[in-house]
Amino acid sequence: MPDRLPPPGPSFLREQSIEAHGQTLRLGMSKPTTTDDGWWLAIVWVTDDEGVVSFVDLAPVGGPRPEPPLVRLGPSLAGALSGLILEDAGRLSIRIATVVPADDATRPWRVPAAIRAAFRWEPMRAAAMRPNELNETVLAAFRRTLEGLGRP
Repeated sequence: MPDRLPPPGPSFLREQSIEAHGQTLRLGMSKPTTTDDGWWLAIVWVTDDEGVVSFVDLAPVGGPRPEPPLVRLGPSLAGALSGLILEDAGRLSIRIATVVPADDATRPWRVPAAIRAAFRWEPMRAAAMRPNELNETVLAAFRRTLEGLGRP
């Protein structure tokens, strides 16, 4: 795999800035779609001038943790979107995965910071928001969550 992937395309929403190790990166999102069974789907990515950065670029200064970045990202993102995500049979309806799997399972942070995200929204909460307001809320939650990856 090349060092950097190109951005998946232009961001559907205005890109947001994210700070990591003194560097300003850009966070973008594809146009969300909704499946027949109600899952909201989008791809979120972090870029610099050379393309999609690696999760290593978002890791703590002392180096990445041993667990994959999504292990920290999932609970933090679910908390950031608390109340919006539908709870079904005691589980939150959230699915996240990297767009590209890690080449080496022992080095899970060496993968592009591009994430496939799927949510099922709490119907009453989602109905009270305009679609772009919901999309902006998701992108802002990703920004806060990704910035948190760099904290020890």
